[in-house]
Amino acid sequence: MMASQKNGTIYIWVTSDLVKRVWQHKNHLFEWFTAEYDVTLLVYFECTDTMEAALQREKTLKHWVRDWKVSLIEKQNPEWRDLYEDII
Repeated sequence: MMASQKNGTIYIWVTSDLVKRVWQHKNHLFEWFTAEYDVTLLVYFECTDTMEAALQREKTLKHWVRDWKVSLIEKQNPEWRDLYEDII
């Protein structure tokens, strides 16, 4: 999950290359939702064994209410710290 700031806009997606995808967001290479809302902080991520599992998890998370998403983020990252440096 990426966010614009603490308690800001949250964006959920799946990728097979987390480092590359976050870098693309940070460098505003996408001219849609994430660029419009300046969603550049990696605040939460999960690893799965298969792309199928990742897509199912993404679908599940996207249907959660915002409070559940915030709770999930804050359980592992209470300060909404940018985790990008942790993955490179």
